[in-house]
Amino acid sequence: MGIFMENIILTGYMGSGKTTVGKNLAKKKKYTFVDTDEMIVEQQHKSINEIFAIDGEQAFRDMETALLRQLIAEKKEHMVISTGGGMPLRAENRQLLARLGKVVYLKASPQTIYNRIKGDTTRPLLQCENPMKRIEEMIVAREPLYEQGAIIVVDVNVLRQSETTLKIIEKCK
Repeated sequence: MGIFMENIILTGYMGSGKTTVGKNLAKKKKYTFVDTDEMIVEQQHKSINEIFAIDGEQAFRDMETALLRQLIAEKKEHMVISTGGGMPLRAENRQLLARLGKVVYLKASPQTIYNRIKGDTTRPLLQCENPMKRIEEMIVAREPLYEQGAIIVVDVNVLRQSETTLKIIEKCK
């Protein structure tokens, strides 16, 4: 269990609703909302696309790990933290996330994800010929890691974002 159990950390594939649900959840619980991707952009003074293009994915993943260590060192409570979709891929990050609070995996099917993010050019890993195939492959690879790192799994395929928020509040009591 985490050392900051009042924090709620949202994980899941890009487009699963982490940011939108996270903002709603923070508002309802009167918590601070933190988006790890936004924090990295602020710290690096580059967009995620620029970081991937200039520094590479490995450097970005290192930035994510450093940010988690920073958040733990700051010892802040009452946060809802929306993570980047790849953050839980590293075992070290899954351990850091678990120390930071209650990890909630927002589980979505490839079709749900595709419907939500098709045409979004801010997603560097999906700038390819067949984004649907890429989403399917990545979810198959990532899902066991998302599930391994979470203490709560919420299927977001059939829930509206407001329902997802309420389900998380209920499960995090």
